Amino acid sequence: MTTDGPSDPKRALTLRDVSEASGVSEMTVSRVLRNRGDVSEATRERVLKAAKALGYVPNKIAGALASQRVNLVAVIVPSLSNLVFPEVLGGISEELEDTGLQPVFGVTNYSAEREEAVLYEMLSWRPSGVIVAGLEHTPAARAMLENAGIPIVEIMDVDGEPVDSVVGISHKRAGLEMARAIVKAGYRRIGFLGTKMPDDHRARKRLEGFEAGLAEAGIGLADREFYSGGSALLKGREMTEAILKRNPDLDFLYYSNDMIGAGGLLYCLANNIDVPGKMGLAGFNGVDLLDGLPRRLATMDAHRREIGRRAAEIISGHSHSGVIGGERIELMPTLQPGDTIRRA
Repeated sequence: MTTDGPSDPKRALTLRDVSEASGVSEMTVSRVLRNRGDVSEATRERVLKAAKALGYVPNKIAGALASQRVNLVAVIVPSLSNLVFPEVLGGISEELEDTGLQPVFGVTNYSAEREEAVLYEMLSWRPSGVIVAGLEHTPAARAMLENAGIPIVEIMDVDGEPVDSVVGISHKRAGLEMARAIVKAGYRRIGFLGTKMPDDHRARKRLEGFEAGLAEAGIGLADREFYSGGSALLKGREMTEAILKRNPDLDFLYYSNDMIGAGGLLYCLANNIDVPGKMGLAGFNGVDLLDGLPRRLATMDAHRREIGRRAAEIISGHSHSGVIGGERIELMPTLQPGDTIRRA
């Protein structure tokens, strides 16, 4: 009985796998996937459906290299405008510098469908490994990752079931610990403000942990303000104005990231709102760029550069754990109280 079928996570899928799944010859499968030859529409649909279900990605370098692999590492992140991810990429690049491996970056804009398309294109060039942000993927994207036959490292988040290896923090824990700190400081009327909701799964998990932490003290979230677009100082000011006009009795605002939190801080200072006396504020990420604000925003350091570095160690085979595949590295988020939470 053979053991290297499609279920073997270390063997890449082949044309034969798609041929067997679709019930047509390998030559026909090849014609369909290369969009060549006279193939009926029904056969074409059957082949494409089977390939997508399996997670098969055509090999664009077939025959060009003896190893059938290139020295590229596919790195897929949701954004480059968000200050968080360039720091992650910096950690990856530093660790890969002397390995002969080169990172190639793709951006999804927090779209699961876009991630699927980027992953398909990158895997078609047969990289030596994949680093991808997050644990949530479309079924087709997950199938491609599971059957790529190369090291896969999902980063930033450990709250879920990884495909292979994972490096990150628990966002539920980060939200829980922030809630406990806020309650300990005496705040009781608390609002949450988030961007990219609900597509930012990590922000969603922080909110879940945050609400669980409030519930420990018998407190419910008093209000929330969501925005589906990206993060910016101006958007933070606008969201803060909106939630405080709607609910002026709030005494704490928890933001899904530091950028909109900084905008909220600037709004409060411009309107002579006593921070942290009357109003407390906190964000998430620990972005160094905001150190120049009139006051240090309370935040949670997610160890972004370390996450990138540790992920690259796994891909390059330099991990110190000795584990081959299935490695789990959970870093602990660190509270930085700054100047926007009352001292308990």
